[in-house]
Amino acid sequence: MLDQGAPPPPPSPTASSSPGVAARLMRRKPVERLVAEGGQGEGGALRRTLGLWQLTMISIGATLGTGIFVVLGEAVPKAGPAVTLSFVIAGLTALFSALSYAELAGSIPVAGSSYSYAYATMGELVAWICGWCLVLEYGVSVAAVAVGWGEYLNEMLDGTIGVTIPAALSAPPGDGGVFNLPALIVVLLAMVFLLGGARESARANTVMVVVKIAALVLFCAIGLTGFRSGNYENFMPLGMAGVSAAGATLFFSYIGFDAASTAGEEARNAQCDLPRAIMLSLVIVTALYVLVAAVAIGAKPWQRFDGTEAALAQIMNEVTGQTFWGTLLAFCAVVAIASVVLTVLYGQTRVLFAMSRDGLVPKVFSRVHPKTGAPRANTLIVSLFCGVLAAAIPLGQLADATSIGTLFAFALVNVAVVVLRRTRPDMPRTFRVPLSPVLPALGFAFCVWMMGSLSTVTWVVFGVWMAIGLVFYFVYGYRRSRLAPSEVK
Repeated sequence: MLDQGAPPPPPSPTASSSPGVAARLMRRKPVERLVAEGGQGEGGALRRTLGLWQLTMISIGATLGTGIFVVLGEAVPKAGPAVTLSFVIAGLTALFSALSYAELAGSIPVAGSSYSYAYATMGELVAWICGWCLVLEYGVSVAAVAVGWGEYLNEMLDGTIGVTIPAALSAPPGDGGVFNLPALIVVLLAMVFLLGGARESARANTVMVVVKIAALVLFCAIGLTGFRSGNYENFMPLGMAGVSAAGATLFFSYIGFDAASTAGEEARNAQCDLPRAIMLSLVIVTALYVLVAAVAIGAKPWQRFDGTEAALAQIMNEVTGQTFWGTLLAFCAVVAIASVVLTVLYGQTRVLFAMSRDGLVPKVFSRVHPKTGAPRANTLIVSLFCGVLAAAIPLGQLADATSIGTLFAFALVNVAVVVLRRTRPDMPRTFRVPLSPVLPALGFAFCVWMMGSLSTVTWVVFGVWMAIGLVFYFVYGYRRSRLAPSEVK
């Protein structure tokens, strides 16, 4: 019997108390649980069918083509001939982040990419912010690349049958059109491949990657015949500010290795193959980007790039005096850019799959079709959203919005790798970032610097996007998270 004069005993912490709001926002998902849940969805599971070759092709497929085939015309007027330096700076920034991605992908081989890495190291709120940035990064990137695809499709049609799609149906509002139909079509074509499953999509992507590499090698061979060293006389006409501004715009073309990390739950040997695929693809892509940009500037004065989205095909026509080579390059670009749409759209669906499995977005995004092993409903919803976005928004705005989302997510990954080293130093790692924490710190600093080079309008758009994301989290994800309060670490 209790002493009547004694105060009542405190309530049991497990029975009648719960963590405060701050503790719930900081709850972390254990690495072991992340890995154990790998591949599991609503009604089925993803299939582990991808090897090193396919993962590398996914990286290259999502990266190679975006900056060269589409955004070169946007970046050159900002930096002049120094756009080659912009590619190097963007590639160096990507390299620092890629090292961090490689270590985390080998340690936490799951579909969520940097969202899952943040969940394991920095807590649920930071993970949500990172995942919301990835939705911006991937979704808007698909739309941006799809816009450029329409430009090359018109080049190909004009060179083959002498017909082009009317401007009203091949450009978004604000760029002289009403609705960009080709952009919507390429997204829907990618959707069809993805609905068939990861293996089938990887096979189609591999063929397209081979075509795009061959096309860029052909461009360099022909472009060198029209190379004029005088085009490089005023190498940096707009100063270092122009170089960094162009680099920030071009950075979104380096997100391919991030797409590879989203394949962690469909890779046969994810812990070994993901780090290798990430590093190998980044080296190949950066070398090709710098080479093609250098040849393009040498073959065409930088002042004539303004407003040119199908720049490489036009250079081929001008150098040779014939339309055949430009038409051939336009055909290759149509195939090449389609592979970017395919692989980046794949990455978007897998990030939402992981977020849905954690309860932060609706369950429909984690439903897996039992026959194909693909998240069909997820793919349909994301494809339709990206297709409409591509048909209605101009390219330049899309590219900058993608860049800021990418840079923010990459900055968090550089922090995550340092945090995990301190909190889980004995965890097995198939790849380790050299000179840590120095290189992750440099990666973080480069990302912040390049974010500062983006326009005020881009920052406003980013701020609005983040505000919308936080509202959605507190209205939906905060209450439905599958991490019970008792699991807060």
